[in-house]
Amino acid sequence: MIFLAIRYLVERKRQTILTLLGVFFGTMAFVSVSGYFLGFQGYLVQQLVNNNAQVHIEARQDYLTDHDLDQSFFGSKNHHVFWNPPPAGVKGYLYVQSPQMWYKRLTADPRVAAYSPILTAAALFNIGKISVAANLIGCDPTKQSKVTTISDYMIAGKFADIGVGGNRIILGNELMKRLGAGIQQTVLVSVGTNSAVPFKVVGRFYTGSRGIDLQAYGALADVQRANRTPNQVNEIGVRLKDYKEADTLSRTWSKLASERVESWGDLNLNVKSIFSIQNALRFSMIMTILIVAGFGIYNILNMTVNQKRQDIAILRALGYDTFDIIILFFSQGLIVGVCGTVLGLICGYLFCRYIQTITFLQMTPSNPQGHLHIALTPLIYIQAATLALLSTSIASILPARAAGKLTPIEIIRQGG
Repeated sequence: MIFLAIRYLVERKRQTILTLLGVFFGTMAFVSVSGYFLGFQGYLVQQLVNNNAQVHIEARQDYLTDHDLDQSFFGSKNHHVFWNPPPAGVKGYLYVQSPQMWYKRLTADPRVAAYSPILTAAALFNIGKISVAANLIGCDPTKQSKVTTISDYMIAGKFADIGVGGNRIILGNELMKRLGAGIQQTVLVSVGTNSAVPFKVVGRFYTGSRGIDLQAYGALADVQRANRTPNQVNEIGVRLKDYKEADTLSRTWSKLASERVESWGDLNLNVKSIFSIQNALRFSMIMTILIVAGFGIYNILNMTVNQKRQDIAILRALGYDTFDIIILFFSQGLIVGVCGTVLGLICGYLFCRYIQTITFLQMTPSNPQGHLHIALTPLIYIQAATLALLSTSIASILPARAAGKLTPIEIIRQGG
């Protein structure tokens, strides 16, 4: 049967090549488009998820609503209270109330890869007559490097230098330019109404994001002293072993204490919707291509069945049963599908490798060569092969069944 199937395919070279190209381009398109979309998703994950904590445990501060103060001022007689203007402001805490409890819980949780206590304070940075307002972030440099990728963006000094000695600071590139500061210079830092504290500049980082580069990092103990809040933190950043569990864990942890717990997805809802749209576009485009290739196989095999009616009659007369005839024509579609799929996978992989060598994007610290991010995960190739073979198999079944139902008497009656 396989020999006859190959012979029929060779006899109709043009139709066979066109059908093979349909499967080939469909498979290659799936690999290329999936590699691009998934690579872009991975780049977004790296920039928006791994650059920062995946779960944020913060001091809870909620906005006052119209009737939050009714009970406090009027007691039980608050049924007909109307404020003009209504109360405004925030309520809650400035700092995490039980940080030690959170440390123990996070340490014991096997899903947590690392965590870092943080104290962020609005500060005024001064050099001579120049003053710039920016955030001063206090952290443990070792823990912060495990939770975020800030240490990868250092262009002068090392992130761990803030933990060596006292009152050392690392400035973002934008903040350093606005201050006109340099490495080893001293910057006066004022937090709130507290007196200015001298910090020595020991490093500089550049992420390419102006908002992030307008920040400064110092050791947690130094920032707590400058803020006059010893042993206090207002955030705990958490990195998980699987970032996809962030939403589930944040909802679970928010029920355990009064702190506000938010995942990276809560802070980037638009990014999650982009992922869903990309996946939908990717599969719709590829399925369209594979359906067209499937129709090509169906038409070729259907024409072959009509043109080989005499051969079918001879085979049936020689003793071949219905199943043998089905296998004969089904094998033709399967051979074309396998050959087109294998060639498409190989060429798709080589094309993705080539695309990775071309500079498309602006060069940044996170992408110094400006290359596109292309995913080469094995799952892409498994999905491509599965869909291609599935479409070719389905397209081959109908003509094969039609051929198997033909009998020598019917072929003679119809003038085959």
